[in-house]
Amino acid sequence: NIVVGVVVVVVVVVVFVGGVVVAAAGAVGDEAMARRDILDLSKHVGKRVHVQFLGGREVVGTLRGYDQLVNIVLDDTVEFLRSSDTPDQSTDKTRKLGLVVARGTSVMLVYPAEGMEEIDNPYEQGNEAEA
Repeated sequence: NIVVGVVVVVVVVVVFVGGVVVAAAGAVGDEAMARRDILDLSKHVGKRVHVQFLGGREVVGTLRGYDQLVNIVLDDTVEFLRSSDTPDQSTDKTRKLGLVVARGTSVMLVYPAEGMEEIDNPYEQGNEAEA
């Protein structure tokens, strides 16, 4: 009896880029191991962003930093308080939080505070003819 097997060696490379740890993994022989962030927020650093968290909390603040796991640092942060009657609805009331460090596992959505415009839904086809 002859046993034939394949051995795969995995290489893990840890690189420091601008003070942020970037890890890449791949099999030996891979020609390129590219660094890929989950979310590229570099163009929003220093600008106001809205952040929605799991559980419904929503804040707006100036993005000061982030990492590949979407742990984010916000400055001059304001939280939009929710209604006690309907917890999924925001109210006009706010409270200042100042500097906030948010764990990436709780971040659900990050979007710019300015520069957005509403577009038509391309998947909505029959509703306009019926109205």
